[in-house]
Amino acid sequence: MRKVAMVGCFLVLCAISAAAANYPKAELFGGYQFTHLEGGPNANGWNFAVNGNFSDSFGITADLASAYATESGVNFSNYTYTFGPVLSLRADKRYTPFVHALIGGDHATASVPGVSVSGNGFALLAGGGVDFNFNRYLAFRMPQADWMLVHGNGSTSGKNLRISFGVVVKF
Repeated sequence: MRKVAMVGCFLVLCAISAAAANYPKAELFGGYQFTHLEGGPNANGWNFAVNGNFSDSFGITADLASAYATESGVNFSNYTYTFGPVLSLRADKRYTPFVHALIGGDHATASVPGVSVSGNGFALLAGGGVDFNFNRYLAFRMPQADWMLVHGNGSTSGKNLRISFGVVVKF
């Protein structure tokens, strides 16, 4: 019984210290992305990410993105769904630089009228960016740059670049 009481007190103290922390517990990002794909077209699309912060500098990010292009009559789309750790530097209230390494999946489709080819693969994104804070709850991400490695259908594409910017809502 005494051990249960001690564990309970410890959990209450941890909860109180987490509630008093001066960093956002979660962040939602939504915005535009430009993607340059190796051997393929330049594509425009969207980027959405959810970040859960465990401390002032460490969190976990889930990132969903899509890019679309049309070149020479071929419609192309690329979807990535990745997650991984993020490190943030919250030394100045005006801006928050961050870096992340994300792993997950990729789904690409190329189609012409009547024919469609698609494939799934592995995606690795490494990069970072800067959030310019308007206030405690709102920021503008400009820019976020990611190197993107995609492996699927027996080939690897490692000369890909993704640039994103948009709005961050903090909770």
